[in-house]
Amino acid sequence: MSHPIEATLRRWVGAGLTTCSTVARALKNPWREHAFLTGIHAPANTELSLTDLHVEGVIPTSLHGCYARIGPNPFKPDPRGHHWFLGDGMVHGLRLANGHAEWYHNRFIRSQVLEAAGGPEAAPGPRAGPDDTVNTNVLRLGGKILALVEAGTPPVELTSALDTVAYTRFEGALTSPFTAHPHEDPLSGEWHAISYSPLTPDHVCHVAIDKRGGVLRQRQVPVADGPMIHECALTARFVVIFDLPVTLSLGAVAGGFKLPYRWDAARAARVGLLPRKGSIDEVIWCEVDPCFLFHVVNSFELDNNTVLIDAMVYETMFAHGPDGPNGKPLGLERWRIDLRTQRVTRSTLDATPQEFPRVDDRRFGQPYRHSWSVSLSSSPAPDFAEPNSLFHHDLQTGERAEYSFGATHVGGEFVFVPRHQGAAEGDGWLLGFVVDTERDTSELLIMNALAVEAGPVAAVHIPHRIPSGFHGNWLADPFEEAL
Repeated sequence: MSHPIEATLRRWVGAGLTTCSTVARALKNPWREHAFLTGIHAPANTELSLTDLHVEGVIPTSLHGCYARIGPNPFKPDPRGHHWFLGDGMVHGLRLANGHAEWYHNRFIRSQVLEAAGGPEAAPGPRAGPDDTVNTNVLRLGGKILALVEAGTPPVELTSALDTVAYTRFEGALTSPFTAHPHEDPLSGEWHAISYSPLTPDHVCHVAIDKRGGVLRQRQVPVADGPMIHECALTARFVVIFDLPVTLSLGAVAGGFKLPYRWDAARAARVGLLPRKGSIDEVIWCEVDPCFLFHVVNSFELDNNTVLIDAMVYETMFAHGPDGPNGKPLGLERWRIDLRTQRVTRSTLDATPQEFPRVDDRRFGQPYRHSWSVSLSSSPAPDFAEPNSLFHHDLQTGERAEYSFGATHVGGEFVFVPRHQGAAEGDGWLLGFVVDTERDTSELLIMNALAVEAGPVAAVHIPHRIPSGFHGNWLADPFEEAL
């Protein structure tokens, strides 16, 4: 616990930084063209409910549910100090059933920040601070549909039609910050998360949740400098912590930038293996060459002394400009951790720049064969707006299949849906939104996951552009998990 004098000093420093940040932001150019407020990132103006949707091809009749994806959608765009990660949240969903596209909805997350800007009335529920924006992931946990963000803000419960219900701390049990990327262990049904907050830069948190949405454990892991930890990973015994050189930057705050994290070239990088049920003192810390990652593909234990982590890795991050993610992408890497020596050996599986990896979630934390991702520009400061491709990696054969979206199309994350719960790994469908930059429209593509090169089996056309977003999931119905 902080000493009272230390706490008082922090409040004074915080107030001073807030004042400096507000003044510096006000002095920035309010008319400059921001890469993440224009083009495919330009926000949607209104909430819509559409039912008359044109479909090409045949929608698999086994798909009963809603594909939902969320992303930033500033209600009142202002380029001054803006960062792509911080716009008001908007969730987009398309419901499929009986081979038909039944509806498309887009809905703002009803935050207090949105209401203060003139938007809809804020939803009830607990907050962690004045910035309650939620815009990064949407999934089902404990039988509820939740919208998520990292760095402290509690989850937001949504209806099946994607309207905001309330902010939630899992019936008051969640006292730690939460994350946009909790992961489910498909063998136990438990969810695990590594979370952080800029308000507590001296530790990160491990949160474990049971399949009913009950909080099992909340543990603080000491760190230094306030690292940004977007993602974690799981193995049979460990929760993996990525303590990498993107840290809290008071200079960024004082400069009026809303995202207070920057690359720290002087800081070491390490990976922590936290026993899922052991003591915090048992974390195995392993040094790794400085780099950064947002997203893990998968991770598992090869044997009692070896952990493998596959991830999309960058040379640096937030070192080449303040507007959005940047840094040279190094492609798909495999990290081999020797628990006896605590050494990390990095190798490249595919050097092609790529992001938004997904696997068959029934294999998460276990040995696996298939993964999917989308290609990126090789530029050190991409705006994620260039035409790209969908990749399928077969890690058993080492082969990569590819489907190009086209010269005027930009695809985002694609999620895997098994053909049925007993299907073999990879036997199923991929779903994801693609933007047609020429027509300023979008479509949901449905692909055979093991034959992406053959193109979509169906496309649901949406008569407007869905802004480039972050993450989503297939929300199957009826919800068949035994609670």
